Amino acid sequence: MKSLGILLSGRGSNFVAIADSIDAGRIPGARIAVVISNKADAPGIAIARQRGLEALVIPSKGRSRQEHDREIVGALNRHSVDLVCLAGYMRLLSPWFVQQFPQRILNIHSSLLPAFPGLEAQEKAFAFGVKVSGCTVHFVDEELDHGAIIVQKTVPVLDTDDEQTLAARILEHEHIAYTEAINLVLGGNFEVRGRRLETSIQRAEGRVQKKERGKK
Repeated sequence: MKSLGILLSGRGSNFVAIADSIDAGRIPGARIAVVISNKADAPGIAIARQRGLEALVIPSKGRSRQEHDREIVGALNRHSVDLVCLAGYMRLLSPWFVQQFPQRILNIHSSLLPAFPGLEAQEKAFAFGVKVSGCTVHFVDEELDHGAIIVQKTVPVLDTDDEQTLAARILEHEHIAYTEAINLVLGGNFEVRGRRLETSIQRAEGRVQKKERGKK
C-alpha cells in the first residue's frame, strides 16, 4: 500500500478528487496518509477531518521558510509518505524540501506548461488570445512550474468563455489528470531523461520505430 501526503492552502478540490478516486478504486493500492495545510482556515482541512483523514495545520506565517519546510518534511516522514501531492499549496518549496523527495512531489497547474506558469494562468491565456488551454501535472523541481511533465489535458477556449468558465472546465480535467499521473508515478514504469518523462510503453514504441527506420 502506497501512502500519499497532500499539501493544500485552500479548498482542496484536487485533494477531494484524489480521495474520491482512491475510494472508487481508480487509484488502487494507495491511501492518503496525511493532509497538511499552512492555513488553519483552509476548507480542505475541514473536509479531510470530515472524511476521517489525518489532518495537520502547520502555520507558515511569521516563520522562516527553512523552519517551516523542515516541520512539513518531518510530518511527511513520520507518516511514511511515498508520494507528495500539491493540491493548491500556495507556497514555493525550497530546494532542500524538493531534494528530500526526488521525483516524488507532484503538482498540478492550470495551463499547458511551459506556457503561463505562476498565478492567474487563465488571465494570461486570455491576454495572449490562445485558442487551446488545459492543465499539466508535473514533477516539482527547484524552479516554479518547471519539472518534467507527466500528464497534460487540453481544453479548447470557446468564443463564449470568460476566465471563470474556462477555469471551471479546466478544473474538471485537472481531477482526471491528477489521478492518471498518480497511477503512472506509483506504477514506476517511467524514466526521466533530461526534462522528458518516458513511460515503458513509449520506450517500447520508440524501439519499434527505430527498427522500422533501419529497415528502410
